[in-house]
Amino acid sequence: MVSRIGLFLGLSLASLFLANSAHAEFRVCNSTPNLVGVAIGYRATSGWVTEGWWQVPATTCATLIEGELQSRYYYLYAEDAARGGRWAGDVKMCVAENEFKITGVQDCFARGYQQMGFKEYDTGRQGSWMVQLSDTPGTQESQN
Repeated sequence: MVSRIGLFLGLSLASLFLANSAHAEFRVCNSTPNLVGVAIGYRATSGWVTEGWWQVPATTCATLIEGELQSRYYYLYAEDAARGGRWAGDVKMCVAENEFKITGVQDCFARGYQQMGFKEYDTGRQGSWMVQLSDTPGTQESQN
């Protein structure tokens, strides 16, 4: 009887741990009334990487990175598809017109890419992070 209770508790704790692990991610939520295109940048073992475009419909969220975050800093650039508004920053990184994954942030134009200013997010080494894009000044960010 005692071993069954111990087994049950062990399985329950394992399922809680796995459930929490499954929620580790970098998410972007779009609280605007328009479709938003999003690109992300981060440091990988191969060097700097930028990826895009995620199409995030109005009032929905998208997971850009699944699983435990591996870096402390992530970089985000987003554009409002209807009105042309941007969520940008000062960190220059490469982007492409269509879906892309680009290694390196140098010589964007010479390599046939565009260059945009990405905003830096310091996740403080949290396992998950969420950025809320809104029409109001100042993009909101949080840990999960």
